[in-house]
Amino acid sequence: MRIIKFYFIILIMKYVPRDISPLLVKASRAFPALILTGPRRAGKTTLLRNLFPGASYILMEDPDLLARFRDDPRTFLDDIRPPAILDEIQNVPEILSYLRSRIDSHPARKGQWFLTGSQEVPLMRGATESMAGRAAVFQLLPFSVIETGKTTLLKGGFPEVLARPSDYRTWYSSYLQTYLEKDVRTIAAIRHLSTFRKFLSILSSRCGKILNRTDIAAPLGVSVPTVSEWLNILEITAQIILVPPFFENFGKRLVKSPKLYFMDSGLACHLLGIESEQALGRSPFLGPLFEGFVASEIIKSQINSGRRREIYHFRDQQGLEVDFVVPTGDERLVLIEAKASRSVAPESAEPLLRLARTSGRYRTKCVVIHRRADSDPPFSAIRPGASAASLTELPEILKSGGR
Repeated sequence: MRIIKFYFIILIMKYVPRDISPLLVKASRAFPALILTGPRRAGKTTLLRNLFPGASYILMEDPDLLARFRDDPRTFLDDIRPPAILDEIQNVPEILSYLRSRIDSHPARKGQWFLTGSQEVPLMRGATESMAGRAAVFQLLPFSVIETGKTTLLKGGFPEVLARPSDYRTWYSSYLQTYLEKDVRTIAAIRHLSTFRKFLSILSSRCGKILNRTDIAAPLGVSVPTVSEWLNILEITAQIILVPPFFENFGKRLVKSPKLYFMDSGLACHLLGIESEQALGRSPFLGPLFEGFVASEIIKSQINSGRRREIYHFRDQQGLEVDFVVPTGDERLVLIEAKASRSVAPESAEPLLRLARTSGRYRTKCVVIHRRADSDPPFSAIRPGASAASLTELPEILKSGGR
């Protein structure tokens, strides 16, 4: 069997290290297998091939390889000399059972199998059943602003977009087509992809809003359960973020529905037809898109540092609203307001401070994240108990937690 060895040359972009890399290397020394999931084209293969250059590489999308595996799985694996990278294994989830038996035969051998998959829930189901205790599981998302300054609100963080920014419109069009044809149809039997494509466009116009499934279903002519199913598809393939309400009411009557964002702001801009920085600056969606950008950066920071993914919003029926409530452990909360403006007025912090005053046992830190001008100081107080900061300072803010 032909196995591709890793003599990998990046033609379009110098390799940019990923923040999650130390976690993957550490896990490879403790577990026989490592599973890396995430949205299509987020850079999973590039990351693994750079971290483990001595590993063989097998793409499990090649029709000939798939036929060989299904014809004789044991011989197929016998021909592979670990360590090996098996790419896109969601195409052959049954391979996990065969890998389990090989791992159990030599449990002391670590860092033998590196697996990637683009569809998180189907892959996770197989991993839970077959690889419990044998594999460390991680998720890779598109680039964060900390990983590369090329990540922007307009163009997002997908590696190939950042490598060829002049072609980003064509790239996103192709990405949508690939995503619809491969991931969506693999997960669910959707009859009319054109309706699903319209569904994506409607969702992009709902960025930053409280999710209302009935409002989305009506213009599509589909049922609310269908909308719920489609939202689930987008969530499990890491295309959207549903931010749930914070679970404590602090003595208030709360709005209990999630807020909707896109994981990649570039994809959301593409769906909205925003094609330039000038158009983005004039767009009524600038504020909600920046909110989603902040939500995505919060999640990336948590995942890349090995912390649990936790992000909430707060809104009560008296009108108090805080964009993001982020637990950081030991009864600490970071309260975050996202502002797309270059400057921040002191009153921007008022909702944060009001919620902080009623937060009971929690210790809180109040921060307004905004698109800071280059001339501004890196971290500045705007009110007693509240500060303004940029996205590049967000990981440190989350790390330090409540005051």
